[in-house]
Amino acid sequence: MRALLQRVLRAEITVDGVVTGAIGPGLLVFLGVGQGDTELDADYLLDKILHLRIFPDENGRMNRNLQETSNALLVASQFTLYAETKKGRRPSFDSAAPPDLARALYEYFLRKAEISGAKVGSGVFQAHMSISLVNDGPVTIFIDSLDKTKPKLDKTKVKADSGN
Repeated sequence: MRALLQRVLRAEITVDGVVTGAIGPGLLVFLGVGQGDTELDADYLLDKILHLRIFPDENGRMNRNLQETSNALLVASQFTLYAETKKGRRPSFDSAAPPDLARALYEYFLRKAEISGAKVGSGVFQAHMSISLVNDGPVTIFIDSLDKTKPKLDKTKVKADSGN
């Protein structure tokens, strides 16, 4: 799964002229589900999102997380996070999950977010959405659940191998 986070002062999702979700300060989360994703991927992303220290503390440093600030999440399904643009001019979305799997994991993510105690708003799965936001910072962060399985780079070994 992939998530693109934007720290916002406020954000709103509208579908067919009706507001489906709106928040004050918090995070606008564009959430994409890929082929082979599972609930473990959703759990990983949600944990990362809830605990990322990207909100300012009393000294203005990004040192507080969403839960510490009582800010909110606004979540929009976004299969285009899986756009493949290496060939041609038209993006391919072959890596995106089929709609049934994507809907199930999107709804699972929303339920788990609500259970966490976060204030949660959302768009409508597979709907054409209008999203307005006032970015705060701006702070925009991309998270991919595949990162949980990548081995960490041993910087001391790289430095030793480079002869520096």
